[in-house]
Amino acid sequence: MDHEFPNGDEVRQAAARLEAEARAHQAPPSSCLREGHKIVIEDFTASFGGATVLRNINLEICPHERLAIIGPASSGKTTFLRSLNRLNDLDPEFTKTGRILLDGKDIYAPGTDVAALRRRIGMVYAVPIPLPWTIYENLTYGPRLAGTTDRGRLDEIVENCLKSAFLWDEVKDRLKELATNLSGGQQQRLCLARVLALEPEVLMLDEPCSGLDPISTAKIEDALLELKSKYSIILVTNNTKQAARASDRTAFFLMGELIECGATTQVFTNPAHRRTGEYITGHFG
Repeated sequence: MDHEFPNGDEVRQAAARLEAEARAHQAPPSSCLREGHKIVIEDFTASFGGATVLRNINLEICPHERLAIIGPASSGKTTFLRSLNRLNDLDPEFTKTGRILLDGKDIYAPGTDVAALRRRIGMVYAVPIPLPWTIYENLTYGPRLAGTTDRGRLDEIVENCLKSAFLWDEVKDRLKELATNLSGGQQQRLCLARVLALEPEVLMLDEPCSGLDPISTAKIEDALLELKSKYSIILVTNNTKQAARASDRTAFFLMGELIECGATTQVFTNPAHRRTGEYITGHFG
């Protein structure tokens, strides 16, 4: 989806919706101090072959919140996500300094079980890639690998995860069909459900609606609103309208630096930094 900039009326409407959601769903304060932190990033710098992509990032991610990450291309948004579950480790030229703490423990500490870390911090990508099996098999593959064999428990996981992804009503009679027969929007929600089946603690989504129609996008956003009661959610999006609609806090990245992070209503209506306001209003991007 191309970058879309909200006009003044859209910003005010989005801010009003966010305030209503905060009252209804107890959105966390921008500082998160009342709830503690799920993830803490301390002076984190990431480089590839000597080229610095992220520079001295300091950020806290709270339990039960939706944090949107916005910024123009090549700002380090995806690298930031991949740093949180150590996918950057797959690049032999990756180096880093600083720390990332999950529940107070450094995820880059020697002896860290990286496979277990990636189960705790699940990731949904921009392009959905269902496994070439049935819908049911897609959702039970992870739990089976983790040792779950009871059919009743597997059935329960499938139903609960599909309901959480707002997909159950559409596929409950099609579980034995190939997942590749689903529409693009359904496949994306299936991939979200597949991540949920592993019972993560943090959900990361990298432009999950970039190729979806407005109806499918709305269903993803509705799912994220419901899911924040159980998870910390980090949403990278190039659509600033989506960030305004679907987050409690927003962080603005630019050229590998974190420029500003605060309550979404504040960032979109009264940003603390000039560059944030210029990006949101479409002066660059």
